Amino acid sequence: MLTIKERIVKTLTKKAQLAANTINDPRWSLMAMRNTEADGSFYYSVRTTGVYCRPSCPARLARAENINFYPTREEAEKAGFRPCKRCQPDRPSLAEQHAVKVTQACRIIEEAETVPVLEDLAKRVGVSPYHFHRVFKQVTGLTPRQYAAAQRERRVRNELGYSGAGGTVADAIFDAGYNSNSRFYEKSNKVLGMTPSNYRAGGTDTEIRFAIGESSLGSILVAQSQRGICAILLGGDPDQLARDLQDSFPRANLIGGDEDFELLVAKVVGFIEAPGIGLDLPLDVRGTAFQQRVWQALREIPVGQTASYIDIAKRIGSPKAVRAVAQACAANALAVAIPCHRVVRNDGALSGYRWGVERKRALLQKEEGRHAHEATG
Repeated sequence: MLTIKERIVKTLTKKAQLAANTINDPRWSLMAMRNTEADGSFYYSVRTTGVYCRPSCPARLARAENINFYPTREEAEKAGFRPCKRCQPDRPSLAEQHAVKVTQACRIIEEAETVPVLEDLAKRVGVSPYHFHRVFKQVTGLTPRQYAAAQRERRVRNELGYSGAGGTVADAIFDAGYNSNSRFYEKSNKVLGMTPSNYRAGGTDTEIRFAIGESSLGSILVAQSQRGICAILLGGDPDQLARDLQDSFPRANLIGGDEDFELLVAKVVGFIEAPGIGLDLPLDVRGTAFQQRVWQALREIPVGQTASYIDIAKRIGSPKAVRAVAQACAANALAVAIPCHRVVRNDGALSGYRWGVERKRALLQKEEGRHAHEATG
């Protein structure tokens, strides 16, 4: 039979083990930081109070040995815990409410014939214009006007590219929501990469030169339009890279590059093998305004260093748009030139890379080696 002292020691040891298990769980740090991004991904209960909470609950942090984690609120309730009255985990979170309103606004923008006025949008989703503008940008990384502009550009591409359309180019421009031809033509090169007439004709007058070289990471394809580099692709199969380029620019006239163009490819390969030499290439980058901001932030990450998705989101002024930052990285077609390989997970681990995680690891190792050599040299 255990003595009182032995029972106390046993109890304290058990509590210490429970606390250690909780603290070592990655969900503990999210809960301790009251991370709103984690809301909905898990819930936690507190033995001493009998309630369960969402990760961002503002209540005083409970002792680690009294915490249990649950993947769903249903499991927490099944274990006998009731919803916390402060964070109300059984109701939609503030972030979820914002997402619903922003989604509703996006659908209104997408279906509108002309760009809705900010005040009208805010009124239709039931919030003030100032609050709506702030929340919309927080959730999407774009202002409502920028989102509307991206939708108009997408719409005009669809209108002009629709082979069955019998209307004129002007019809397509007006149908896409532009108020005048002149306003669209001012932006047509950026939106289409060519004149509207050429785009409607299938882009047969648009030439894209390309060539494929070999590097330590495998085959590398470099393509250039009249405006500059439009694709840098990595892969193990040269033929597949050429097919990927054709899929990306189905209406363009693809031509093999000449000897001068081969020098450009060699420059890109040289950057991969010796990343410290820099890469001063003109970029033909098409994407949403948000993607542009993300890609610019990626180009500002120094050689030999990395940044997390949260870091990038903060740098572009959209700290809540972490998922959208990851999507913008995935949409990057300019390997190396826009160094999305320098973006890692919050814990420093390597996450998905369009051209393979092993290539990402190899690129980072080369850059770290070059950076260390320069630092000691």
